[in-house]
Amino acid sequence: MTGILIIFILYLGLMLGIGFWFNRKKLNLNQYLLGDRQLNPWVTAMSAQASDMSGWLLTGLPGLAYLGTLIYMGATGELVADAAGGIQEAFWTAVGLGIGTVLNWLLVARRLRVYTEVSNNSLTIPSYLQNRFRDKKGVLCVITGIVIVFFFTIYTSSMFAAGAKLFSNIFELDYTLALIIGAGVIVGYTFLGGFLAVSWTDLIQGVLMFFCLVFVPIFMLCGFDGMQSEMLSKVMSAFGELLPQADGSGYPAMKIISAIAWGLGYCGMPHILVRFMACKDKRTIKPAATIAIVWVAITMAAAILIGVFGGVYLADVLPNSSGFIADESGMFWFLSDGEQVFMEVVKRLFP
Repeated sequence: MTGILIIFILYLGLMLGIGFWFNRKKLNLNQYLLGDRQLNPWVTAMSAQASDMSGWLLTGLPGLAYLGTLIYMGATGELVADAAGGIQEAFWTAVGLGIGTVLNWLLVARRLRVYTEVSNNSLTIPSYLQNRFRDKKGVLCVITGIVIVFFFTIYTSSMFAAGAKLFSNIFELDYTLALIIGAGVIVGYTFLGGFLAVSWTDLIQGVLMFFCLVFVPIFMLCGFDGMQSEMLSKVMSAFGELLPQADGSGYPAMKIISAIAWGLGYCGMPHILVRFMACKDKRTIKPAATIAIVWVAITMAAAILIGVFGGVYLADVLPNSSGFIADESGMFWFLSDGEQVFMEVVKRLFP
């Protein structure tokens, strides 16, 4: 535990250090808000996708797959053939987000980079809309600003909550204290270094997320015993029911459409669009898009596997274990908060 604490302190110190580093540069408004439009392909891609997926990729998506795995296994660990919806929902949600990511980079990124600079060098989405449509009264700017502030308050709160769950789970801290620490560090380096600090910290976080998400399911799979492997093979059969079948089996088409619809929001998400605006030039978009799309495809697949594997990997948890509750039969124990499956698996893999 001491080693983990030291690593976390160093990590948080690095994040704040990046903020202090850019603060020393005496940034002007253009640099503070948009990095002087000088982001290279790697920073553009990784900051866009890491800020987009962020805590959801480590908590929400694995948690959805984990709960679906539990339902599929049933209370006694036996296969329940008609109740695998959570696994399919996680899969089709990831597909929708992947489609949204691809369309955003292909249809929006290059155009937005060009037009925001042409439109009086607009530094924000509200100012771009105001300049683009020549709204001299500023009505578009005000309305857009209100919408962004309202919905991003909710969105940012969910990301702070994800960080708090991580701290509270690993270090057994009070949730409120963990929330204050995480939010304090994020607000701190953002306030100090502005957009450049946020983008470079996102690059580091994106790289760390990639390797963690990829290696954790590999380590889990290598550690399965014979019974767990047999159980996993049954659970993995749920992926054979991804499409609706003529006999009414499989996953319903309406639920597939509903899950894929998650990707519709991508083309209007300000924290992603601002990365397009900040890249060095329009030629940066193509390599950045390649990096981003590959990163998203691999990490989302790994996140789903963590949830699915985690349901099997944690199936032998001891009764009355911290963070676990029993079902009605008292025979099967599962996480009281499925979104913590990634943290629980890591704690068991690396005690």
